[in-house]
Amino acid sequence: MKISKSLLAVLLALVVALAIAGCGGAQSGGSSGDNSSKTLTLGNIGWTENVAINGLTKVIMEEDLGYQEVELQTLDLGLVFEGVAGGDVDAFQDVWMPNHEQLLAKVENDVEHLDPWYQGETAFGLAVPSYMKDTNSIADLNESGADRIIGIEPGAILVQKTEEDVIPAYNLDLELEASSTAAMLSEVSRLYPDKEPFVFMGWSPHWMNTRYDFKYLEDPKNAQGNLDEPAKISSIVNEDLESDDPVAYAFFNEISLTEDDLNSLEEEILAADDDAVKGAAAWLEQNRDVVKPAIDAAKQAQ
Repeated sequence: MKISKSLLAVLLALVVALAIAGCGGAQSGGSSGDNSSKTLTLGNIGWTENVAINGLTKVIMEEDLGYQEVELQTLDLGLVFEGVAGGDVDAFQDVWMPNHEQLLAKVENDVEHLDPWYQGETAFGLAVPSYMKDTNSIADLNESGADRIIGIEPGAILVQKTEEDVIPAYNLDLELEASSTAAMLSEVSRLYPDKEPFVFMGWSPHWMNTRYDFKYLEDPKNAQGNLDEPAKISSIVNEDLESDDPVAYAFFNEISLTEDDLNSLEEEILAADDDAVKGAAAWLEQNRDVVKPAIDAAKQAQ
């Protein structure tokens, strides 16, 4: 059978086009093409550093790595660990160790615990403003003038420890109020300017450490256990994430922030009216070099 020259030319052009497309796909190092159908679910417990790192991850995954969507799923702390273990949540980036060791022990066979991403110093415990000069220990609280301990989420380890161990150990007459991190910070901002006596739950990293002058209380009876010891902040990912999504896995494994990095990120989010995505995008404009190694590692994993 004879093939016309025009038909032969069309067929040759089609073969060449397909070959070029195939080569391009195999060698592609771009961000959006390979990941445009991917979605990712991150656990969110509402803690300020968790909101910040989640917002940063969402912006990078969607804008730099081309993911279709990164969903932030808000859950109680214990349910986040269970969600990662069960695969409903891909990653949780706010694991405090040793504080969360019991939660991690329950799911350790179904998750991978990555190296710490936060490279700064941590602090955690009951705190008072520095203007309460005679209150330096939990043992001083009954004579401090404060009538309550302003707490955070009921499921938080420090809330549970305060209720079950600290208050009984020191026979405190103060009422424990557990609501949310946002509510606690709002109350701190209301009371602090008037130098009212109050007790709250403080931790670092957090912008509160640069916004307010306060001190963590000594715990001579060690009722808080190891909660006031320096901790490492890290991530857990589902055990199958490395094989299912090597790009995301590489990013989580490489991301690293110092205390200054995280504080400035949180400040940008505050300036953006607590819009984590908008604040993270603004922070990235000035700090892209900080996250470049993680972005590069993710792109190389494609």
